[in-house]
Amino acid sequence: MKKALKPYVQMKRSGGRLIPHYRLTWMQDGKRRERFIRLPEDIDSPDFDQEYWKIRSGKIAALNTPSKDTWGELIRAYRTHPKFTKLADTTRPSYDRVLNEIVAKNGKKSVSSLTRAQVRAIHAKYAETPRKADWQIQILSLLLNFAAKTLDWKVSNVAEGIELYGKQREYLPWPEWLVGKLASAPEVVRTAAELILGTGQRPSAAIAMRHDHFKGEWMEVMDEKTDTRFEVYCPTALRAYLSSIPKQGAYVLAKNLTSPLGYNMVEKAFRSWRKNLGKEAAQFSLHGLRKLAIIRLAEAGCTDAQIQAITNQSPEMVAYYRRKANQKRLSKSGQSLLEQNGDGT
Repeated sequence: MKKALKPYVQMKRSGGRLIPHYRLTWMQDGKRRERFIRLPEDIDSPDFDQEYWKIRSGKIAALNTPSKDTWGELIRAYRTHPKFTKLADTTRPSYDRVLNEIVAKNGKKSVSSLTRAQVRAIHAKYAETPRKADWQIQILSLLLNFAAKTLDWKVSNVAEGIELYGKQREYLPWPEWLVGKLASAPEVVRTAAELILGTGQRPSAAIAMRHDHFKGEWMEVMDEKTDTRFEVYCPTALRAYLSSIPKQGAYVLAKNLTSPLGYNMVEKAFRSWRKNLGKEAAQFSLHGLRKLAIIRLAEAGCTDAQIQAITNQSPEMVAYYRRKANQKRLSKSGQSLLEQNGDGT
C-alpha cells in the first residue's frame, strides 16, 4: 500500500526522479503565490521528518516569504518622494522618529496585514500621551494613503476615520510651592511624586518601578520607543527618600507582595490630596512633575542630550521646556543687572 504524503508535501520530477517538496503558498498583491522547498528524498527517513517539521514550525529562512508590500519598502519609497524630502528641516525629525520605530518593529511585515483593530490598539497604547498617540495614527494614515494613491498598492487605509484625542491642555510644570506641599502629602502621593520627579519618567512608568530597578547610584528606566530598560544615574535625593520608606513588596508602590498599586489608584489618591490644596492646585497634574524635572535639569546646565538620556523625552519637548528654563534664568539675570545698576531714573 502506497504511503500517504504528509500535508503540503508534493512530489516534483527532477532529473528523471520524483523528489518530495514542501509546497508553500501565500497571498501577495491580491494574487496567490507559491514556492516549493526541496526535502530529503527518503520520505521514511529521520532527515525527512526533521526538515519537514522545521518548515512546519517556521524555523527555516526559506519560510520567510518574499513580500514587496512591506512597511520597510513603503517607508523607503516615502523617504525618497518629495512628499517627505520637501518637509521643513525642523519638521522632518518628528516624522523620522515614528518611521524609524515602524521599520524597527514591523519593517518586514506586509502593509496589508495591518487591521483597524490593531490601529486602535496602537492609539490606546499611548493614551497617556495623547499627542503622541494621535501622531502615530496620523503617520500610519499618511503612509497608507501614500501606498494606495502614489504607489498603487492594493491596500486600504485602516487608520482613516479613527477618532483622535485632539489638542490637549498643556501639562504645566509644578511651581515650587506645590512641590513643598509634598512633605505633608500621603505617602502614596509623595512616593509617586518623588519617583516621577527623580526619574523624569512618565507617571505610569515611574509608578510601576520596582525596588530592583534601583541599584546603588544607578536606576533602570523605561525606553518608551523600544519597551526596554536602560540604566541612568539615580539622584541622591531619590535614593535617600527610597531608603527612608518601608519595603512592602517587589514594587516601590506596592499593592501586595507581587503587584504594584497601578496608575489609577495613585491618580485617585493624588486628586484627593490636590482637592484639599484649593483652586490654585487644580490645574496641576502628575505629568507636570515630569515637565518640572526637565526644567530643573535645564536650569542646572544640562545639555539636551543629557536631559534626553535621563527623561527619555523627545528633542522637541526638551527644547520647549529648555526655553521656559532659559526665559526664567534670563529674566532673573536681567532684573539683577537692573537692580545693581539702578533703574535709570
